[in-house]
Amino acid sequence: MKIRLMAAASAVALSAATMAQAQGGELTLCWAAWDPANALVELSKDFEAQSGIKMNFEFVPWPNFADRMLNELNSGGQLCDLLIGDSQWIGGAAENGWYLKLNDFFAAESISMDDFAPATVYAYSTWPKGTPNYFALPAMGDANGWFYRKDWFARPEIQAAFKEQYGRDLGEPQTQKELLEIAQFFQGREIDGKTVYGASIFTERGSEGITMGATGALYAWGFKYENSPGSYDMAGAVNSPEAVEALEFYKELYKTGTPPGYDNAYMEQSLDAFKSGQVAMAMNWFAFFPGLYADPNTGGDKIDFFVNPAQNVAASTLGGQGISVVANTDNMDGALAYIKWFANPDVQKKWWSMGGYSCHKAVLDDPNFVNTAPFAGDFLQAMGGVQDFWQEPAYAQLLLAMQERLHNYIVADQGTAQEALDGLIADWTEVFEDEGKL
Repeated sequence: MKIRLMAAASAVALSAATMAQAQGGELTLCWAAWDPANALVELSKDFEAQSGIKMNFEFVPWPNFADRMLNELNSGGQLCDLLIGDSQWIGGAAENGWYLKLNDFFAAESISMDDFAPATVYAYSTWPKGTPNYFALPAMGDANGWFYRKDWFARPEIQAAFKEQYGRDLGEPQTQKELLEIAQFFQGREIDGKTVYGASIFTERGSEGITMGATGALYAWGFKYENSPGSYDMAGAVNSPEAVEALEFYKELYKTGTPPGYDNAYMEQSLDAFKSGQVAMAMNWFAFFPGLYADPNTGGDKIDFFVNPAQNVAASTLGGQGISVVANTDNMDGALAYIKWFANPDVQKKWWSMGGYSCHKAVLDDPNFVNTAPFAGDFLQAMGGVQDFWQEPAYAQLLLAMQERLHNYIVADQGTAQEALDGLIADWTEVFEDEGKL
């Protein structure tokens, strides 16, 4: 495996006109607190040097990110000039006037959405979905993927035991059911005198964790939110036989293939379980993969990566965000200058080299892209089949309902998968009725 290239072409300077308009002042960019945000701080030093604008940053831990930022927007606060917000916020932010519509600016500056991966434009930028109305520039591509202890998988005694039990070679799972078999194989196994477990997965209830984890299985079984896009016709889609089977699968994976006590686990807990040597496999966002590969204890030649396995279809849960101009910023020229700078292909190449996940075709379509990191090819594959949660203005209520229904069934052993999904349709129907959509 080739290591990630750590050098890229220098960013092209801002145009003279943009510089003149934006010269001086300050900007505050708001995002979640994680490794890519730290990379963006370093990248933005180029913008500061070129524009004369001082960049400030407000990074909020993931468990509090949505509440903090949505409250900030809803209250009309002026903390953020620029916001890298979750894809699911785009509907509410557009309809409530929180984000500036960027179409006129893009046209004036010759910024084309055709230069970005279509899935990221659709998910991060458009509202209504799929229309050419843009409220963000794709900033951070991401999906939920998997990583595993390559060194454990390669041990002859483990290979032999697995083949004896399952009749096939131990390797990266090609289906969700193969993933379950591997997790169950490692569950409770002794490696180097230590009891290990199959996989760390997302089960957290408070924010979005169990939804982001379980949808990896649901999407792979062919789950849809509606029978027809925009119809809000959910019966037979949300609670289809395939959806029931996928939810039962995720519960079995949790019950038979995860460490004890991981009943409220999300990003941090998944990373900790892997780095501490507790599990053979783990799910998490691609955003964390550079740091995982660089880890001195479980990275390097001990780790490898794979895309979320298919079952009935190839699909991955979308992560990632677009960058938006907050409509009530008091430095509109500066905020727009930052968007123009960030959209530059050379800046995007440097963004990828520093640990960000560019959505620009100048990066992704480079024939050498797959060789720039051990997970680059998996990232491209994942982004070709991503699916996202509702992006409706009522996203928060829709998410809370799914969090509760899934956690109650998967972790708390309440009811059946069919009952959980039937109940979810009832919850969502009530929300959409209140919104006037049904």
